Amino acid sequence: MTTQDRTATERLLEADRREPNVATFAAGVSSAQQHAALRASVRQLGALLGEALTRHEGPELLELVETVRRLARRPDADELRATLAGVDAPTAVVLARAFTAYFQLVNITEQLHRWQEVTALEQGPLAATVERIGDALDAGRIDRDLVTDVLGRLEYRPVFTAHPTEATRRTVIDLLRRIADTVHLLEDPRRPAAEQPRLDRRLAELVDLLWQTDELRVVRPEPTDEARTAIYYLHTIAEQVVPELLAELDRTLETIGVRLPPEARPLRFGAWAGGDRDGNPNVTPAVTLEVIGLQHDAGLRELVAHVEELLAELSSSTRVVPVTDELQQSLERDAQALPITYSTVERLNAEEPYRLKLSFVRVRLMRTRERLAGGTAHEPGRDYAGFDEVMADLNLVRDSMLAEGDRLTADGAILRLIRTATAIGMGLATLDIREHSGKHHEALAELYDRIGELDTPYGELDHAERIPLLSKEMQSRRPLTGSAAADLGPAASGSLELLTTIRRALDTYGPETVETYIVSMTHDVDDLFAVVVLAREAGLVDIGPDAESTTARIGFAPLFETVAELEAAGPLLEALLGDPGYRRVVAARGDVQEIMLGYSDSSKDAGIAASQWQIHRAQRALRDIGRRHGVVLRLFHGRGGSVGRGGGPTGEAVLSQPYGSLDGPIKITEQGEVMSDKYTLPGLGRFNLEVALAAVLEASVLHRTSLLPQDVIDGWNGTMDLVAGRGQTAYRALVRDPGLVPFFVAATPVDELGKMNIGSRPAKRPGGEGGLDDLRAIPWVFGWTQSRIILPGWFGVGSGLEAAREDGRGETLREMYGSWAFFRTFMSNVQMTLAKTDLDIAASYVRELVPDHAAGLFDVIRDEHERTVREVLHVTGQTELLQSAPILRRTLELRDTYLAPLHALQTSLLARSRSLPDDATPDPDVQRALLLTINGIAAGLRNTG
Repeated sequence: MTTQDRTATERLLEADRREPNVATFAAGVSSAQQHAALRASVRQLGALLGEALTRHEGPELLELVETVRRLARRPDADELRATLAGVDAPTAVVLARAFTAYFQLVNITEQLHRWQEVTALEQGPLAATVERIGDALDAGRIDRDLVTDVLGRLEYRPVFTAHPTEATRRTVIDLLRRIADTVHLLEDPRRPAAEQPRLDRRLAELVDLLWQTDELRVVRPEPTDEARTAIYYLHTIAEQVVPELLAELDRTLETIGVRLPPEARPLRFGAWAGGDRDGNPNVTPAVTLEVIGLQHDAGLRELVAHVEELLAELSSSTRVVPVTDELQQSLERDAQALPITYSTVERLNAEEPYRLKLSFVRVRLMRTRERLAGGTAHEPGRDYAGFDEVMADLNLVRDSMLAEGDRLTADGAILRLIRTATAIGMGLATLDIREHSGKHHEALAELYDRIGELDTPYGELDHAERIPLLSKEMQSRRPLTGSAAADLGPAASGSLELLTTIRRALDTYGPETVETYIVSMTHDVDDLFAVVVLAREAGLVDIGPDAESTTARIGFAPLFETVAELEAAGPLLEALLGDPGYRRVVAARGDVQEIMLGYSDSSKDAGIAASQWQIHRAQRALRDIGRRHGVVLRLFHGRGGSVGRGGGPTGEAVLSQPYGSLDGPIKITEQGEVMSDKYTLPGLGRFNLEVALAAVLEASVLHRTSLLPQDVIDGWNGTMDLVAGRGQTAYRALVRDPGLVPFFVAATPVDELGKMNIGSRPAKRPGGEGGLDDLRAIPWVFGWTQSRIILPGWFGVGSGLEAAREDGRGETLREMYGSWAFFRTFMSNVQMTLAKTDLDIAASYVRELVPDHAAGLFDVIRDEHERTVREVLHVTGQTELLQSAPILRRTLELRDTYLAPLHALQTSLLARSRSLPDDATPDPDVQRALLLTINGIAAGLRNTG
């Protein structure tokens, strides 16, 4: 490398160098002003909670709470243990409730002040991103055609899942939101002074109601309950967030002379509740249809509400402004189809054509909702057959305004309605279907064995033997089921019933109802071919001799979950797109191939360093293969709420993807407590969606190629290979130790987690032997988090970083942290997890609960923790964790003073519960108190799984 080249490289590295705002990774406040306001709010709410405790439980309980909190801060725990041992079970319940309620109040107040902080920013995320795009346009680094092209396929789709990590009831979330609204009014300097007494009383009333409300669900939720939770958030977002957010996108793009096409869909929503069948026997085809019905009932109500709001506003009169002949003709058709509606509105709005048209739209939407609920036939002109008809009517109104030169009105409320409708459709969200690959092969085994044409039973064929068989079958015109479909075996009947249900849903509700069928545990292309063959049998796929004659009513997506599957992702996609029949399926879906990347199981399989790095490398390979085949990849990131399951700030995660891997569309799961943390407060929900949308836009337009020379990239890759490899070795040595499972079960409340009614899906995979492989990733992370070891979020990272440093790559690591978004985000997430880890608290779990013969592993964990902290500090240039975020560090320390007593109570209750003989009946109050401590610790750490 010449001196000139080296100088250019250093300039590029310096341009990308920045110190991350660590507070972003904790979703907390970062300014001294908001921290002070937050502390004041917490003191006020804490006092009101104390008053509620005294009213309902007596002053003795409040005194006990303060005693336990004081003793928990002392290094000598003997007095605390003695105090807790003397607490009877009913009092333990109340004690756990008190600390849990405190954290619920702290969390909602922190969300409120986080929102107040971000709304005070001089420039929002979208404005900042569009400004950078404008600078690139002015400098000639990109052209306008590229920006327009990307905007045409830009799509950020958060997918609201039903994973069981939301430990807070929706009833409690509703109360907390009202509390936040009241605190906000009290802090408003514009509030009339006379309002103070009323608001003070209202706040006290709400805190008292919170104490009166049971935090624990009485029964385990069903998939339909989980769907209603997603609908709850989607309703708030559609009503209070989407219209103005997309209007902001329009406004900011106009500042650089770029217009977002009216048909563009930069924001959409997805859902999994009712569609995620993998390991959940409660999700049946009937449940899937019921959930789709619930979503459409809610979505149509939402559209009606938006139309009614616009009806009150669009009072344009033909006495003042003309309308197009097309609009006038449509009104005549509407009057003929809906004469009663016409006679009702014509007298008042005869000269207000936009109101007339929207009145007809409103009635047709209402009739569509009634038709879908009642299962009656579509009546052309009287209801809507599909979403396209709704959009045609709305665009007709806007086109009339534009035709008459009224762009101000055309780009106002009617465009906001069009944008909102485009985002939510008729069903608020598109439902994904997920099923295990083995289910499809079991179904095909029954079908092929019934025909009897194979020399070897289908179930005995390996991947290599199934691939040519299924490749040929996909393009065949014959039916495998034939006329004897009623005599099929249970596996074939089950798979075909699901696929037939999908076809029925598409026929009834429209093509956006279900778009993707995700195949979990995808090992080779036959796992995709198998479901395509079954979809053909159900009438969802018909592969013709070319793309034009091929029908594919849904798309198919492999899910790569383990490190081995991620390593094979590139070759598998090459083989998929190289198959002529499957390639025609992709072409029929608009040349878009969706691929899901699993963060949870890959992290549980190989540790966080290997998982994150292999996902990054897989995306590079997939990007290059997609480009060669002329296919747009829609990557679906299956991230959890915790760092150990791929969690962390969404915007940072998007911007840390490999260059060129994001080209418009992206899907990202929103799981469990992440939904309430991000979207309980509409204002904060708006900011979080704006951050993510801005990141997707920036990555798609500005991060298409790397400007760094290949030798720098190679050096970073080699260093990360070493970090991930050594990290994986250290992690697997731990999890493959025979003593790990007994240690984990004893040192964490993972078994007790299964008794919490927080999800419809079982915590363990069916049919397993109870080992680590059978345990799902969510309880794996949840358990370690409860005992403050939080091992999945950091274990192995220290060994990897140490190996790289000892290999002479210390400066390279620092360079990577300063100038590589992927590594910077990875290290920031690990640092945040280390800051929440407390091995002194963990030691109390080990001391009280783990048998001596299994406790030795804690020394291994301590050694790796010390190593990881030391190496993270070396890379980040700090002398202590969170040194660059002192306010955040103080916030976490404050939480710890209230978390310590909860941990002490939990260990005491676990010891009490586990000391009973196997045949003894557990004390229900002890079990209840224990589950309350699980809730409280999850709230205090703002993390479950």
